[in-house]
Amino acid sequence: MTHDRYAARYISKLSNKLRRKIDAFSSRENLSGSQGRVLHFILAQTGNVFQKDIEEEYSLRPPTATELLKKMEHDGLIHREAMPNDARMKRIVVSEKALQYRDMVIADITHLEDELTCGISSTDMDTFFRVIEKMLDNIS
Repeated sequence: MTHDRYAARYISKLSNKLRRKIDAFSSRENLSGSQGRVLHFILAQTGNVFQKDIEEEYSLRPPTATELLKKMEHDGLIHREAMPNDARMKRIVVSEKALQYRDMVIADITHLEDELTCGISSTDMDTFFRVIEKMLDNIS
């Protein structure tokens, strides 16, 4: 292996570029980068979203996720609702203020995914996901 072909280096470069793109979407919406990323994630989901989902998606420790969600709640972007079957489980619900961003968020995510995967065959994408999932398992 040559010194310029380390998987971790390439993944880091890609991650940084993606973070900058998503932060640019967020700043356009007057949100902090982390708030914007989480709001993009929540708005793109079709089912209930819980703090644990945010922790897993962004590899956050529970106290970090708690503080971020408290700030988003304070800023009027979300609120948390206790689940009827388990009051300890609180689903994250976006506010009307955050819903104003929904169409823009979905368009941003769709455009980013299209830009990212342009010219890559479905076979290569299947290989990519298989390799990335194995790498994630390797370091978990």
